[in-house]
Amino acid sequence: MKKYSIVIQPSNSVIEEVRHMKELLASKIGWYNSKNSFAHITINEFEQDEMKLVNIKSKLTEITTYLKSREVQFTSFDTFPNGAFFLKPNVASRYYLKEIMTSVHQKFSYPTNIKSYEPHISIGRRIQPKNIEIAKSLFSKNPNISFTCETIALRCLNEERKQFDIIATFSFLGEESQDVVQGLLF
Repeated sequence: MKKYSIVIQPSNSVIEEVRHMKELLASKIGWYNSKNSFAHITINEFEQDEMKLVNIKSKLTEITTYLKSREVQFTSFDTFPNGAFFLKPNVASRYYLKEIMTSVHQKFSYPTNIKSYEPHISIGRRIQPKNIEIAKSLFSKNPNISFTCETIALRCLNEERKQFDIIATFSFLGEESQDVVQGLLF
């Protein structure tokens, strides 16, 4: 069994901007968890046989057929009690991203180990409290990061690098659900 994750994939420019933030933080506090991971918004993580990958990809294609793209903005930094320091979306973006996450959770019929319900882009995880304070002072100015949310990615854990690699992406097609169309006809 391999370990996989499904994530919301930001634009390349956001990935690069977050990479710079992570490098700046590492220059002040040294190595930390998730320092080398590319920017993403985790939806879930699961383990599965590679043989089921075709069915999983088909399910993700089905899910994204009905998802609609939208611009999202990350306008502040925040922390979780477990030592995570992250980019936080504004209220409207948070609501939209939670809808995407909930839709995937409800329609993805495979067992998952982790389901994320709070959209965020991690700068670092499991950071010591003194280093959280350094991060807060280093990033005291609110960010203004935005991208069009239009893709989710399926990633597989690379055991050698201990990082997830993207193995497939799925674009939002924004089609009307047949349930909605059916309801309009009657």
